Amino acid sequence: MNTEIDLTAIERERARIRDTYLAAESDRPESSARGLHHVAVLSADVERTVRFYQEVLEFPLTDIFENRDYQGSNHFFFDIGNGNLLAFFDFPGLDLGPYAEVLGGLHHMAISVEPEKWERLKQKLDAAGVPYQSESGTSVYFRDPDGTRVELIADPLGEMYGTKVL
Repeated sequence: MNTEIDLTAIERERARIRDTYLAAESDRPESSARGLHHVAVLSADVERTVRFYQEVLEFPLTDIFENRDYQGSNHFFFDIGNGNLLAFFDFPGLDLGPYAEVLGGLHHMAISVEPEKWERLKQKLDAAGVPYQSESGTSVYFRDPDGTRVELIADPLGEMYGTKVL
């Protein structure tokens, strides 16, 4: 199997897609979406997840109720700002195994926080003994208690590392 990557071909394909589909901001139509309602991931331990996201990351728990799809399962939500939610399910009695980052699956969640809060949250990750990787002076990557990769990014919404993406 040939594992060499033809970077020139990849760059040409990226340029072709950009030229074909990317409209100038002034010509871009308004999105049909209002925003991200929630992203749902799995939790093996509801209380551990609540403590981590509410106490360490300062995302308030907003509700918890029974999951309509699985009796005895919880569906619970955290406020991540701007009317957006991070949701979790637990599935008691099912052996879901540990989180696995796989091709075609969730890679990570990037959540924007104000720069001064970003610094404080890094200190809270340190105090909680959560290892993380800092990138570009504005991103910190870590895993939650179930192994889901999370990024806290100090860039404003719609920007990434100084580049406007929205």
